Amino acid sequence: MEGSKLVVPPIKCQGIKTKLIPFIREKVQRNPDGVWIEPFVGTGVVAFNIAPAKAVLSDKNQYIIALYKGIQNGVITSNVVREFLEYHGAQLELLGADYYQQMRDQFNQNGDPLYFLFLNRSDFNGMIRFNRRGQFNVPFCKKANRFSKAYVTKICNQVANVANLMKDKDWIFRCCHWQDAFAGATEKDYIYLDPPYIGRDTSYVGEWPVEEAVKLAEYAHSTPANVCLSMWKENEFRKNDHLFEYWADFEWHEHDHFYHIGAKESNRHPMVEVLAIKATSA
Repeated sequence: MEGSKLVVPPIKCQGIKTKLIPFIREKVQRNPDGVWIEPFVGTGVVAFNIAPAKAVLSDKNQYIIALYKGIQNGVITSNVVREFLEYHGAQLELLGADYYQQMRDQFNQNGDPLYFLFLNRSDFNGMIRFNRRGQFNVPFCKKANRFSKAYVTKICNQVANVANLMKDKDWIFRCCHWQDAFAGATEKDYIYLDPPYIGRDTSYVGEWPVEEAVKLAEYAHSTPANVCLSMWKENEFRKNDHLFEYWADFEWHEHDHFYHIGAKESNRHPMVEVLAIKATSA
């Protein structure tokens, strides 16, 4: 059903599930005739590696959705990306942080998904962050020669791989609230949830308060579709009380992994990640 080769998306994001793909592939059991639904599609890494025939992939981040729509309809190709990154990468190498700031200012005016891709691949730590006015505000990574020929080729290959993957798929990309993604889901469908982590500062797009997380749990329990939640369970400092309170009746599958913060081994914190899967009637 799903291939073994890992598909890496052109967008980077903290908390991306790339290293958890084999674990997710193993545990997700779905009806191939149903629709794969992601209300928090993010970088798209899970959908790209599950590779369902039908999918509704949504997110509140309009720029990610615009990028993938552009790739899907052939407006954004690997050649278009190469030309854009080579030109602006050369300017970045010449002018440094001032040019990054200029590109960021222009993106906050034009919302162009190619500008978004440029910023995402040249900002600090591959972060996606917006202020309360909806403006992208991640600082420069301080590497003026960021877009080397090899790095641009890598990104272009990622765009081409995603484009090829989409060719024979019935996929709908939507910019909408997560609640809208649940609408019309049936018992054949599978909803994969990777919401923002409660208790962590996130400005990915808007806020994720406790009230919203509780409402998500209610929707997940009431929908006729199958549901899988990806969420952290605990680390050496604390546990996720919300998971225990609102998702305890789901079937939990645990996986240990590390969050890498900085280059030192002392800054690598082990975390238990859970896939909480809704029990289905036999």
